[in-house]
Amino acid sequence: MPSLDGTQRQQLVDEGYLVVEDVLDPRDHIEPVMAEYGVILGGLAESLYAEGAIASTYEDLPFADRLIRVCLESGRTYGQHFDCSLPQRGVRQTTPIHVGPAVFGLLTHPYLLDLVESVVGPEIYSNPVQHVRMKLPARAVAPEQANVLVAKVPWHQDNGVILPEADDATILTVWIALTDATLENGCLQLIPGSHRAGLQTHCAAGGTVAIPERMLSVGDAHPLPMRAGSALLMHQRTVHSSLDNVTENEVRISFDLRYQPVGQATGRPAFPGFDARSATRPATVLRDPVAWAQSWYDARERLAAAQDPTYNRWRADSPVCA
Repeated sequence: MPSLDGTQRQQLVDEGYLVVEDVLDPRDHIEPVMAEYGVILGGLAESLYAEGAIASTYEDLPFADRLIRVCLESGRTYGQHFDCSLPQRGVRQTTPIHVGPAVFGLLTHPYLLDLVESVVGPEIYSNPVQHVRMKLPARAVAPEQANVLVAKVPWHQDNGVILPEADDATILTVWIALTDATLENGCLQLIPGSHRAGLQTHCAAGGTVAIPERMLSVGDAHPLPMRAGSALLMHQRTVHSSLDNVTENEVRISFDLRYQPVGQATGRPAFPGFDARSATRPATVLRDPVAWAQSWYDARERLAAAQDPTYNRWRADSPVCA
């Protein structure tokens, strides 16, 4: 995968985003990740069937159909079981997280790191604010089960969900479509050039934070349908959200990753990042997926034994939020 050219880099600077099509091959690069997710879903289905929550394990169904059926019958969603990060609060020793070798292989893939290097330079750190999102059709998500891992994501800036210590860091969002992202199944939308306005006030919104729509020029929003394997590069202060999944039988699956220069604050110090590429200190680069997974298990143990850390800088009584 070639590095970004001058025109592409300039669009990222001017507009706050850039779509690069066909970065990863769906068969060679994405199928191994989906195979891991298939194993997780199989284990969930067997467990739910054993407890009588579903009528069958539905092992003959394709992944999306099986996940939808399991969620509909059990009345639950399982985004955290697939996620490659921990929740911001309420972490327990048993909190699910999936940090498998295929996931590690994708987030450290040379094609992705080549793109990242074009923006942040050759010393690349993998920021631990990362997620796998399995956006379900609205019919499969009970209102009390809705969250940003499985449902619509409100308007926000990625800079707004981390601590102020990282405000001056150069954190690049790399959003990867693992399945086709369409207008119907809930692709991202963003406001071009919104990164130039600085950090906006975010308000509490359904377990996360969001920028009130009345503070934004949402009429200027630009939806971004993308083929599986394509990547969206985005400035950390670009305002964006996602559309609803209004399909009946599609699950929109994506990776939401962050990278930055080595040595800068991540904005979430309780979570483990790592050196993903280094021209000057190659020995520091993490290449062992088992060690990566263990760093998350260790973090889970620490967080389960401590009070919830605070990641929200925003005051609930802000006039903007009234």
